[in-house]
Amino acid sequence: MRARIYQPARTAMQSGTAKANGWVLEFAPATGREMDPLMGWTSSDDTQAQVRLTFETRAAAVAYAGSNNIDFDVVEPKLRKPIIRQRGYGENFATDRKGAWTH
Repeated sequence: MRARIYQPARTAMQSGTAKANGWVLEFAPATGREMDPLMGWTSSDDTQAQVRLTFETRAAAVAYAGSNNIDFDVVEPKLRKPIIRQRGYGENFATDRKGAWTH
């Protein structure tokens, strides 16, 4: 039973990083999903795939996995480079613009 510890990325509906600060421990699926012939739903008999534990810090997630004898891989988050313009968004509508407004 192998687990993955990672920091989730922000969703497409977020402009900030409000709910993307915690760490998550998820188990890798042990078996593949099967399609139900009657209804067409996908199902699996692997109940570990439904477990998703959240932690405040990376150290807490690693400590939990270590205390419960869970093999794990830690995936480091990719940090975003902030986009900072000199005058910001208001520069698009400034009256002292040198060039034409090209939007």
